[in-house]
Amino acid sequence: MTRAGSTQYKRGLVVGKFCPLHLGHELLIRRAQAACAALLVVSYTKPEFPGYEPARREGWLQAQFPQATVVVLDDERLARLCAARGIAPRRLPHNDEDGDVHRHFMGWLCWEVLDKPVDAVFTSEDYGPGFARVLGEHYALGEVAHVSVDQARNIVPVSGTQVRQDPHAHSAFLSPLVYASFVQRVCLLGGESSGKTTLAAALARHFETEWVAEYGRELWEQQEGELAYDDLLKIGGEQLRREAAAAREARRWLFCDTSPLTTYFYCIEMFGKTEAELADLAEAAGDRYELVLLCAPDFPFIQDGTRRDDGFRQRQHAWYRAELERRGIAYVEVGGTVENRVGQVARLLPATL
Repeated sequence: MTRAGSTQYKRGLVVGKFCPLHLGHELLIRRAQAACAALLVVSYTKPEFPGYEPARREGWLQAQFPQATVVVLDDERLARLCAARGIAPRRLPHNDEDGDVHRHFMGWLCWEVLDKPVDAVFTSEDYGPGFARVLGEHYALGEVAHVSVDQARNIVPVSGTQVRQDPHAHSAFLSPLVYASFVQRVCLLGGESSGKTTLAAALARHFETEWVAEYGRELWEQQEGELAYDDLLKIGGEQLRREAAAAREARRWLFCDTSPLTTYFYCIEMFGKTEAELADLAEAAGDRYELVLLCAPDFPFIQDGTRRDDGFRQRQHAWYRAELERRGIAYVEVGGTVENRVGQVARLLPATL
């Protein structure tokens, strides 16, 4: 056991695919951090698993363990590291290659490429002692210790394969930050008085998940109907921050009442110009949302004291259509009653588990 406030090893090593990073992995890394003055976390897999690209895994690891040195590799990233050190590049070993190939690869990576020798290896697998022995015999100046953490899966009874196959069904084994990246966002667009707020709330109830209200309207009310030019960029950024926060509480789907594309529209409408940063936020709409819904203006216009008129609503609807098509963003137009609209969306999206 390590005394509180002390470390037993100079630098520890944790290696894994982390596809995805689950609570068993997090337990392993936390135990390693507690026992080491420094920690190196390496992730690689060949072939890659669809949806678990290096940047995504790197984001999880850096967010959850900011004090560790995190190295997430594919062949291209490895080649860049080798070039920076003036070392002849290698290819990552295939997942099915012999265990000794992986052990020697890690020894070469830590000592030659990264220049981060380790004196302890932390694993939850039966290959751990052999891994430490190869590192100690061929790469280190002395013994490399192996520390086993929850190999029997008594503390966190998790199967990485099962979580990878269906992260929604096994979300209990994922931290909120990691699971949030699997929550798919649905964006609702539409002119004023087109029912998108009502629909967003109804869809969240139907799918038993969360929805994100329109921050721009909230700020407009707070400021008694006055918005300055600088407020529009603030609105676009805050809308996305609220989406990110809500995704940690959502289940499978997150319904978003508007997007920065709406903020972009109002900025041009009100001021005849927009900041490049806001334009960039609007441009990313096609990648950010799994589905874009355009609410039809097919019921009587309701004036609540904050809206323009039906002519403006029709013009705004036409702008959305043209802009989505110009940007190559696929969308589905929904209309009719709230119940009809929910039914249309329900036929497009699989139900929450």
